[in-house]
Amino acid sequence: MKRRDMLIASASIALANRTAIAAPEFPRSDTLIRYVVPFAPGGLTDVMARTVAQKLAEAWKISIVVENKAGASGQIGAEQVARSASDGSNLLAITSNHAVNVALFPNAAYNLVKDLRPVALLANSPMLVVVPASSPLNDFRDLMAASKARLLTAGSSSNGSATHLTMALFNDLNQTRMTHVPYKGGAPSMLDLISGRLDVIFSNFPESIVHVKAGKLRALAICSAARHHVVPDVPTTSEAGMPELNVESWTGLMLPAKTPDGVVDQYSREISRIMRMPDVQERVKSQGFRLNFQGPEEFAQFLNTEISRWGRIIKVGNISPE
Repeated sequence: MKRRDMLIASASIALANRTAIAAPEFPRSDTLIRYVVPFAPGGLTDVMARTVAQKLAEAWKISIVVENKAGASGQIGAEQVARSASDGSNLLAITSNHAVNVALFPNAAYNLVKDLRPVALLANSPMLVVVPASSPLNDFRDLMAASKARLLTAGSSSNGSATHLTMALFNDLNQTRMTHVPYKGGAPSMLDLISGRLDVIFSNFPESIVHVKAGKLRALAICSAARHHVVPDVPTTSEAGMPELNVESWTGLMLPAKTPDGVVDQYSREISRIMRMPDVQERVKSQGFRLNFQGPEEFAQFLNTEISRWGRIIKVGNISPE
């Protein structure tokens, strides 16, 4: 054998050995997977995690336990998975909150980018700009003009929440300022908006859509590139004159950083198949969500973009979690 051929053969063997080490048998029949949802039950993240967990368990014929580990804006559950075994048995349901937390909590006990690795983006849910039904603001352009003419009050579910940051992005884009009124959760802020104590909320879709349908709130725009199937008559922020206000809550899946490539690929392939199932698509659609599957590389790029985007808004708006 010529020296060149021997070198190529040796390299191939080394690569095969490395692959074998990196991708152990997974999953085994006795594998127990813990899928950590770092928030309370209900909502986009929990619904998607339980949907994926059920389908994965059926396909792989193994046990998957969904654990809700709420607290500290999703950091408690994230840290637990970041510090857990890198054998594929520990999953994290990640959300847009985690991308925001990078700038909001710079001294967190874990590093989102270094301690975890992206597996798949699953679905998203756009923010909805809503005002009281009695409001004189009839469309999004009215809101843009009114916020320049006077000081409006805008509620949010908490400091640093998606509702707060969407308002901050609007202010940055419109070169205006609103009085931010943070609440302890989305429900109480909705009640004050309905009663007219607030002018506007850049709300999470599930929190406000029921009130829009009941005629208690008016939807001015939806913060996405395309109209939503639940409210097809509501224009997008792009149509209304502010295309950069494209904000959607999203959820995905991550594994500990040292998880072998082969395990990550197995998850990605299977989840891609699950996302194409008609019953999964119908369930997600019925909840008002949109499927938006992205594999590891595409999701990693998206995540980096989100971290950078919200990091800038947090800095410009001088936003803190307190």
